[in-house]
Amino acid sequence: MRGGEDGCARRRFRPWRRVSSRWRNGPWRCICRATALCALPLLAGCAGLEGLESDGPARDVKAPLALWPEYTPAPLGREDNPAALRPVAGVPHVPSGSMADADPLAVLDADISAEGQHPPAPQAVRRPELHDLTDDGKPDLITVIDLDPRTSELRVYSVRKTVVTRVLVLRGVLAGVELAAGHLAVREPTKDPRYVSVTDLVWDGRAMALWDLTLDEVRRHQTRQAGGGSGSRRSRAGRGSRGPGGSNGSAGSGP
Repeated sequence: MRGGEDGCARRRFRPWRRVSSRWRNGPWRCICRATALCALPLLAGCAGLEGLESDGPARDVKAPLALWPEYTPAPLGREDNPAALRPVAGVPHVPSGSMADADPLAVLDADISAEGQHPPAPQAVRRPELHDLTDDGKPDLITVIDLDPRTSELRVYSVRKTVVTRVLVLRGVLAGVELAAGHLAVREPTKDPRYVSVTDLVWDGRAMALWDLTLDEVRRHQTRQAGGGSGSRRSRAGRGSRGPGGSNGSAGSGP
């Protein structure tokens, strides 16, 4: 049995031995050696042209150093909160609930006078826009007052239970004001002339809440020239004037 088993074993492994001898002595061995010799100069050339170089010791990564960590700011007060709801005194109630039935300039005059300031000159008030921001199906009033050639003030008014109510006031350098899907986006310039900061506000059921703060590329476009003088502005913004903007349009961009 052992002899038979040894004989079977020898017969079983004899073909592998033939292959092994052919590999050692056949043409494949020459081909592999030639390929290896040809690859050596290439590897040597790559190592010489693109070898690793040291940039020196790596810098230590440190966590930011918090200055005065024990102090935290107090929450916004009503006077400081730009989205605080404030009823405007001195203007008639609006039973329809639509700011299209209110006098835009009368609303602005009454609201600013209640703050102890002088009402704006009519030519400083841009054409009013009417769009639904509070998601009640009725247009709200969006106005901008140009305080000087650079600084402007954005004010938004709505009707809450027949009372004309200010829902937003923002002062800044307005590079643009946009509407999209109920969101009010205010674009302001940054130190980098290629980008503007975008403050995204949306009605959350109680107030105009901050949705997001982002950076966006500056859009190059031709500024529209405002037509007419102070008299035409007063006429367009008169009582019951709906303006060219409907409840589903977009607010005009700033300078």
